[in-house]
Order: sequence, then C-alpha cells, then structure tokens
Amino acid sequence: MNDVVRIEIDPETGIGTIVLDQPDQRNPLSTNMMRQVTAALREMADDDTVRAVVLSAVGPAFSAGHDLSEMIDRTLEDEREVFEVCTAMMDTVQAIPQPVIAAVQGPAIAAGCQLAASCDLVVASSNAVFGTPGVRIGLFCSTPMVALSRSVGRKRAMQMLLTGETIDADTAADWGLVNVVVAPDELQSRVRDLASKIAESSPLTLAIGKQAFYRQIDLPQDEAYELMAETMATNAVTCDAQEGMSAFLEKRKPLWKGK
Repeated sequence: MNDVVRIEIDPETGIGTIVLDQPDQRNPLSTNMMRQVTAALREMADDDTVRAVVLSAVGPAFSAGHDLSEMIDRTLEDEREVFEVCTAMMDTVQAIPQPVIAAVQGPAIAAGCQLAASCDLVVASSNAVFGTPGVRIGLFCSTPMVALSRSVGRKRAMQMLLTGETIDADTAADWGLVNVVVAPDELQSRVRDLASKIAESSPLTLAIGKQAFYRQIDLPQDEAYELMAETMATNAVTCDAQEGMSAFLEKRKPLWKGK
C-alpha cells in the first residue's frame, strides 16, 4: 500500500497535522487514502500530546473527491465498500476527541467538499472553491450531501447538489461552510494560530465539548437542554474544570491535568 498521507506532530504546540499527499492526482479519496486518513486520525486520538488536528493537502487541490477509477465496472459490493470506508473516515473526523481544522488551499470537490464540511472548523484560502458536481456525471453526491446540508442548510445545499456548480471561498464563508477566508500565503499561519489557541484549553474539556456538540445538534431543544445540563454538571466536577474556575477567580493561569 503506497503512502499517500503524511503525519506531522509538533510536540511543542500540541498540533498534529494530517497531509493529503497525492498532488499529481489532485488528492483523490481512494479507499487507500481514506483508510490512511482514518488510521492517522485514530493515531492522533490516542496521542495525549496532540491537542488539535489540522487536515491539509499539498498541490493545486485540497481533494477532487472519490477516485472514479475505483468505481468503474465494479460489483455492488465493491461500490458499497467505497462508501463504507468513506463514511468511516467522516465519522472518525468527528469522533476523535481533538478538534479537527481543515486547511483548504484549493478546490474541495464532491467527497473532498464532504471531508472539509465534516471537519469541526474550516479555514480556506481565497482561491479555494467548493462543489458537489456528481449530478453532472450521473452520480448524485448523496453522501457529501449529509455533511453539506448540515453546514449550509437545505436550500443552499440543494442548489449546489442540483446544479453541480462550485461556490467560491467567500460564498462558502457566507453560507456557513467555512469559518474564515485568508490570502493563500496566510493560510498555514492562520490555521496554526487557530490550532494553537484551541490547544491552550484543557484536552478533557475540548473532548467533552466536541462530543456534546454533535450529540445535541439535531435534538429537539428540550431534549438538548436536558442532555447538556447533565453534560455540563459532570464537566463541572472534573479536575480540569475545578482548576480552571479556581484559576480564573485567583487570576492565574490554569494547570491542566486532562482529568
């Protein structure tokens, strides 16, 4: 299996970086690449030194989406495997305890758009574009639709899905798919600044908060409040929460223990 993903960990900042590294092919999400991304995410999840994860890519594109050469003249079971591997990767992005930031330097198309939308935060270069053009080749972007519709809402998602047209980075930010748009030469520094700021907080608190966000987001409001009240109460009695509140009252920097 060829390595198409690189892992970099900075122990000083606590930032782990996963790099899609098949630039000549526009970083296609082959089953090989998706499995490697999933494995890298799980490796980060188990590393206590990693406080935030950056998902980036090299080359002109963030990702052009699925490797279509894997999807020609295949059986139904073969096709199911592609999307099972894809779903596992997307789920893992949101399941690991650390926040995941997508650094999108170029086009994020189809499953590439899905991958960006699945991340907790997205920072995009001003020359990035986002699209779900599967309808144009007879393969509706049904799995990208899951992440996309949860980011931009129904009408805007349907516009992208039905027309196959791309949107630019500024539009993606206006629609809620992207957090911030920066000049191309500022992308890496802005992402690092954001990841570093996140990494300053208690890793336990970050993990609790990230999990809680995805648990409550699609619940009715009364159920969400009930669940989150219990979550916040159990969070409040952790060592890190007690330390953080004490440090605030005593006007000092907290010392996190991760428990």
